[in-house]
Amino acid sequence: MYICIGNNYLNDKDMILTTTPNIEGRPIREYKGIVTSETIIGANFLKDITAGLRDFFGGRSGAYEKVLLEAKSTSLREIEDRARALGANAIVGIDIDYETIGETNTILMVAASGTAVVI
Repeated sequence: MYICIGNNYLNDKDMILTTTPNIEGRPIREYKGIVTSETIIGANFLKDITAGLRDFFGGRSGAYEKVLLEAKSTSLREIEDRARALGANAIVGIDIDYETIGETNTILMVAASGTAVVI
């Protein structure tokens, strides 16, 4: 579970994840390296139909939003695990990118990267 505070994400294990290059009031003592993750998740046929109806009539697609949230959470958890394995207790400069792939653009990819550090 991640709690968003401004640009910072704090998880229940006290690792700070942030999109900023530093953490105010917490100097970086050591850089451990770049951590990355790619999460690829397929959207099923029923979600495609529902999303198509939303596109036609307007409104948000809760099904796709749920899939995107799941993919983002998985990518953040993976870079956190990789940073922890390097001995880091924070990740700075996180970038999250979203893409659709596949012949029919029904596969969603979330890529996350950042720098693992010790604060």
